[in-house]
Amino acid sequence: MTAPDETPPAGAPKKPARTAKTPAKTPAKKQPADKKAAAKKAAAPAKKAAPAKKAAPAKKAAPAKKAAAAKKSAPTAKKSAPAKRSAARATPAAAAAAPRAPRGAGHVYDVVVVGAGPAGSSCGFWLADAGWDVAVVEKNVFPREKTCGDGLTPRAVRQLADMGLEGALAGSHRYTGLRAFGFGHSIEMQWPEHPNFPDYGYTITRHDLDGLVAARAADAGATLLQGTEVVAPIVDEGAAPNGSLPTLSGVTVKEKGSDRSRDIKARYVVVADGSTSRLGRMLGTSRRRDLPMGMALRGYYRSDRHDDPFIESHLDIRDTEGNVVPGYGWIFPMGDGRVNVGVGLLSTQQRWKGINTSTLMDAFVGYAPASWGLSPESCLGPPTGGKLPMGLSVGPRAGGNVLIAGDAGGVINPFNGEGIAYAYETGRLAAAALGHALTGEGAPALADYDRELTAAYGPYFKVARAFVHLISHPEAMRLCVSLGMRSELLMTTLLRIMANLMRPDAAGPAELGYRAMELVSRMIPDTGGLEYPAA
Repeated sequence: MTAPDETPPAGAPKKPARTAKTPAKTPAKKQPADKKAAAKKAAAPAKKAAPAKKAAPAKKAAPAKKAAAAKKSAPTAKKSAPAKRSAARATPAAAAAAPRAPRGAGHVYDVVVVGAGPAGSSCGFWLADAGWDVAVVEKNVFPREKTCGDGLTPRAVRQLADMGLEGALAGSHRYTGLRAFGFGHSIEMQWPEHPNFPDYGYTITRHDLDGLVAARAADAGATLLQGTEVVAPIVDEGAAPNGSLPTLSGVTVKEKGSDRSRDIKARYVVVADGSTSRLGRMLGTSRRRDLPMGMALRGYYRSDRHDDPFIESHLDIRDTEGNVVPGYGWIFPMGDGRVNVGVGLLSTQQRWKGINTSTLMDAFVGYAPASWGLSPESCLGPPTGGKLPMGLSVGPRAGGNVLIAGDAGGVINPFNGEGIAYAYETGRLAAAALGHALTGEGAPALADYDRELTAAYGPYFKVARAFVHLISHPEAMRLCVSLGMRSELLMTTLLRIMANLMRPDAAGPAELGYRAMELVSRMIPDTGGLEYPAA
């Protein structure tokens, strides 16, 4: 069984006689000795190819806190089996050295990525860093607001560190754990130690974070087109059928403030335009309505506790009549005088249908601990929200010459509503699959991407979906939370499981508990999100 925190990548074979650099190390951890063999098999991001007959240009300096990458000769490697490789290290093969064509009307990119959020910018960075000619198209202009809880877990921090960005987070609020409340009890839990992930997280607004990662992709060589909206796909009508998504020759875009459109041609297309994924729907993706859907609402408040070392989760949120609803409330300190306050609802069967999230938010603010100072007077503006497709509920995720990544593929974790880390990871996996495709494998590499997503996240998300179904029943929710909050061991075990931080090198309570849950989930009928009815 593939451990959930060891997401198998779709690394591509390297060409001989090229140099490569090792990926950035985990921010605070080192690989254990018994993982060295596996680490040697992991693909390393290759240096960007130099134009023909010219010396390779010096790469831009990485942020100050990023360790210098050691250089070594890249071997000719065979494609590793998915279960043997780590998602944190998935990287595309390097592009062959060749002159860049002018980016005019006739230019054909290797890849066009639609959306410059976490998934799109991650994909764009890893492709550009390996030398591929990639355009990342974003309809907004950075910086821009984005509704989110603003919390980066250890999984997300690992991905940002690998992109050389943890140094850029130095001014953000660093937190060390989770404080949970429920039915009259509370408990504080530090992030656990892990060989692949740090034991801390950050809070940073998406207003600041997304522009940072998009700029990193541009620094690596990606063409970043801001204020440019994709208005239509360009379907290649002459292409042979290949899977359940069409083959595209590019996309039609329109610049902000312009009435004229133009075409951007590409060999492959990545759809990473978020949870509502307009382009995905145009191409035929849909959501399985029997799988979890989340709904969240958040706002900002002034608070003297803005630099608290714990993020806070309330597991017994109630409606205005005092009834427990399936979901949670959160208070995330931002370190800048503000806290991010929100409520999230989870459901598999529309159990929250009819619940007014605005009144639910008001109720949560009303009974949150008074020490946070939440009130209409400390509120900094009306809350905003949206729906969150979860647990691999959206598909198909590969077909034709198209890949779907991030929230557009429904990869949000049903346990806790986390989407940023999985967006970074799936963007990176998509880049690695495209590296295979561009170096000769073609369409089969795209099918491998979907299989690897299912192998990496499928069993874990199935356990999470079963959990969501359980807590959708108020009495089951009350029993689970009431029992759990009385046991520090049980809650720390659940923290590891719900944050997807089981260790690959140990068999402690969390690892054993997860394996038991996974075995039980196998007996629950569920096709794992592999069939998608029409939207």
